Amino acid sequence: MTKFIPKGNSMKKKLLALSIALAFTSTTGILHAEDSINAGKEKSEACVSCHGDNGNSIVSTFPKLAEQHSSYLIKQLQAFKSGARKNPMMSAIASGLSEEDIVDIATYYANQKISSNELPILNQAIDDEEDKEDKKSNSKVDIQTIIAQGADLYRNGDLTREVSACIACHGPLGEGNKPAAFPALKSQHADYLIQTLTDFKSGARTNNPDNMMHMIAKKMTDEEIKALSYRISMMK
Repeated sequence: MTKFIPKGNSMKKKLLALSIALAFTSTTGILHAEDSINAGKEKSEACVSCHGDNGNSIVSTFPKLAEQHSSYLIKQLQAFKSGARKNPMMSAIASGLSEEDIVDIATYYANQKISSNELPILNQAIDDEEDKEDKKSNSKVDIQTIIAQGADLYRNGDLTREVSACIACHGPLGEGNKPAAFPALKSQHADYLIQTLTDFKSGARTNNPDNMMHMIAKKMTDEEIKALSYRISMMK
């Protein structure tokens, strides 16, 4: 005689089995990610001199890598390795990395916390000590005006000149877009951002989809590039 099993009990067993499988998969994924982070920390030792401890560079012309999307970092390291992105130092380093190394390093930096930046101080000639405090005060006012200009450009772009708003690809808080490998920009060094946008503008850097960044940056003035970079550097 065939034993009758209530449908409700059968369904419960299936759900229990599915829950156990999902829990096992999740645990395995977490452990694998931790292994990749630990491996990436060791493999990134050669990066510390330029990009700082935990990916927070001290020198403002070297980019911060902390909290950057792993998808973007992987893409850039592969570009340095293939020669699609030009930089003698980075190409030499990337050429010795395996695909596993690249993933591990990217995973490590993606899981670090990016540091915030101090409010930029505009360079002004100081004639004597008496003028020093006044000029510092004026500099703060000037930088806030510049940052406000950059904020408007980031949010709205300039339709009259076909300058796209940065918010569309890089998010309202500069958090980027991981699935699309659009980089996070928040708290990046202003000096590095200025150089990067200038390189996109001149065509010195071209490794982006459909050369989109060149098409945008070439329509921006140098003053707009600075204003935008200062604004992004203050995002948290």
